[in-house]
Parts: sequence; C-alpha cells; structure tokens
Amino acid sequence: MPDSSSIPRTKQGAAIIDGIHTDIVCTAFDDQTLLVITQYQKLGTLVQVTRDADLPEDRNTNFTSKVLLGKDEPLTHVYATNIASKVCNTPNSKPLLLAMSLKQHSPAILKTLQDLIMEYQVW
Repeated sequence: MPDSSSIPRTKQGAAIIDGIHTDIVCTAFDDQTLLVITQYQKLGTLVQVTRDADLPEDRNTNFTSKVLLGKDEPLTHVYATNIASKVCNTPNSKPLLLAMSLKQHSPAILKTLQDLIMEYQVW
C-alpha cells in the first residue's frame, strides 16, 4: 500500500465567473502543484511557472513562466505569473503547472480567479 504522504492531495470545485461556469482543480504533487482552470471543460494552454530566487534588495517576488503546450501569448504569461503569486508565495514553493482555458480575460476575472484559487488551495 502506498505511503499516504506520496498520494497527491486534490481539491476541486466550480464557480460562475461573469456568467460563465468555471471549473477548478488543484493537485499538490511532491515536486509541483497542478492547477487546472477551465471554462471549456478542456485543459487548454499548459504553462510552467517557477519562482525566481529572491534577492535581498528586491521587495517583489518574480516568476518565470514558460508555455509548454498551447498559445504562447503575453496575456497567458500575465495570468500565469499573477496566479503563481498566490500559489507560490513562499521561498520554498514548488513550481506551478497551470492548465488554463478561459473564454474571457479581464483584470476583474483575474482577481476573481485568484480568490477562487485560495478556496481550493492544497499547498
């Protein structure tokens, strides 16, 4: 029988964001966190986000995002790094693997997604 600490922790749910059904799944693996946010019931664009090393004189946390599959657009990186700021908010945070498929994009939607993610956090 597998050790219970090696079994990924998962939380999932759904919400209506700007009138659109949005599914969310958060899974914590040993080496990274998987976050799926979809309004199409498909994975969509897959982005890996890592936290950059913090410099003592730098007050902001920086992230590096890389599109692994799907459209590599500037807005994808904006969403990915802003979402990572909620998920990877400690120096020892694991990388984030984000699968995102959204019908609409806006600052208000991003803020709503960030709040929703915190409800389903597994990290």
